[in-house]
Amino acid sequence: MKLFKQANIYSPEHLGIKDVLVSGSKIIAIDNNISVSSSHGLEIVDCQGTILVPGFIDSLVHITGGGGEGGFTTRTPQMPFSDAVKGGVTSLVGVLGTDAVSRSLEDLLAKAKALKENGLSVYCHTGSYHYPVLTISNSIEKDIMLIEEFIGVGEVAIADHRGSQMSWQELARVAAQARVGGMLSGKSGIVSIHVGDGESGLDLLHDVANNSDIPLSQFYPTHINRTKQVLEQGLVLAKAGGYIDFTTSTTEQILADGEIAAPQALKNALDNGVNIKQITMSSDGNASLPVFDENGRLTDLQIGQVQSLHQALVDAVKELNINFEDALKTITSNPANILALYNKGEIKQGFDADIVLLNKETLNIEQVFAHGQCLMNRQGKIKSTYFNL
Repeated sequence: MKLFKQANIYSPEHLGIKDVLVSGSKIIAIDNNISVSSSHGLEIVDCQGTILVPGFIDSLVHITGGGGEGGFTTRTPQMPFSDAVKGGVTSLVGVLGTDAVSRSLEDLLAKAKALKENGLSVYCHTGSYHYPVLTISNSIEKDIMLIEEFIGVGEVAIADHRGSQMSWQELARVAAQARVGGMLSGKSGIVSIHVGDGESGLDLLHDVANNSDIPLSQFYPTHINRTKQVLEQGLVLAKAGGYIDFTTSTTEQILADGEIAAPQALKNALDNGVNIKQITMSSDGNASLPVFDENGRLTDLQIGQVQSLHQALVDAVKELNINFEDALKTITSNPANILALYNKGEIKQGFDADIVLLNKETLNIEQVFAHGQCLMNRQGKIKSTYFNL
């Protein structure tokens, strides 16, 4: 058991100064002053000077690496366990990307299981950028229903020269299969959408919603801060009931080419009246961050960083004066609700004890707990693992 004393709690709603009692992997009590009759086996965590928040949820990470757009030497590496912990990420979703040939769903699933054994909560999407959708069982429904870690499909690429140039009918069939698989297994069945900078933008999602029984909320489009045009389309989609996700990993070159930094995109969305519940941020960790010339040739490539998710939170609050609760929702309760992770994203009785302690002044990460276990202590030491995979 662990007793977090005198914690300034953001659930993400502000709860004030309270104690949090954790037993095993669950939060079992939140109250003004909790006392335990026996101290045997009880660990006290002094939270004075910190803010206690839910563990961050990163809805898009290339845990087995990504890239390859410039040949084999541009394949990006796997995500180490320590990268997630240092970034305060206790739950994440692993995906494939452009390369579903040298990267496989079987390897993605094995990596997810390794990260889970080290203490994280890890989920995956079946499929990749391409259509027909790559699966393990030869069925989207079966993958989602029968494989514990699989909760949806994606990221499927639209408006991108690396995608399969799908029709709306093809995307509708993918969404329908994911939807049914999710319904029958109690999962989200979400379709993660990679949005490129092509002229068609988000049109394909509206085409599906307007011509079928699939709602916009079945889709979870990311990279909505890629360009001003895509951002404007994203605001329209969110106001129509869809979700939008901003990517926190970027480079100076990509920003100079027209991408909007995720914190600024968040501010723009809020200033334009988008409901905060429709907005999330994700890192795109360990993805390639490619730059192409006008002929589609690769000119530069960097690697996405999971820790950019926390930095975007800090920048949103410290530099843009975005309400802390709102910024925090985009990486905790909002992705939990969209992905149907019912015991995640909030500091609440009965929920998983995924907890991050932030310095109240700087918002730097001081300690990280997942399922009630300390993964990073105040000295920055990461929980011992066999190989830090």
